[in-house]
Amino acid sequence: MSFPRPANTPWLVPYLTVRDASAAIGFYRNAFGFAVQDEVHDHGRPIHVEMSYQGQLMLMFAPEGVFGSTAKAPAGAGFECPQSFHLYCENVDAAYQQALDQGATSIMAPHDAFWGERYAAVRDPDGYRWGLACRPTPAA
Repeated sequence: MSFPRPANTPWLVPYLTVRDASAAIGFYRNAFGFAVQDEVHDHGRPIHVEMSYQGQLMLMFAPEGVFGSTAKAPAGAGFECPQSFHLYCENVDAAYQQALDQGATSIMAPHDAFWGERYAAVRDPDGYRWGLACRPTPAA
């Protein structure tokens, strides 16, 4: 028996634990331009959120304590998250500054990386590391 995945859904989607789902929605929307694709509420508070970027499902998250989970966001648990996310964007410098303006902390300022991308890295308010990258347009 096969169980197909929902339409327009990648095979793998990170599912994060955040301290406050409403705050995370605001951060990802304002810092990276993500859009809410689906949101489930319990007593007016988001308990499951799906966000997309450039029309593709990018990540899902739930606040600490829902669904019987004891998981904590890295920032709330006091440890550095071992995972990181690599987000391609139109303008690394602008995305980096926008993330900082929305409460992220700098890990690495924008620079031309040796592997050929413009790259920067930030830590979001919940403690997740985000690499921001773009490939330079080839010269004509």
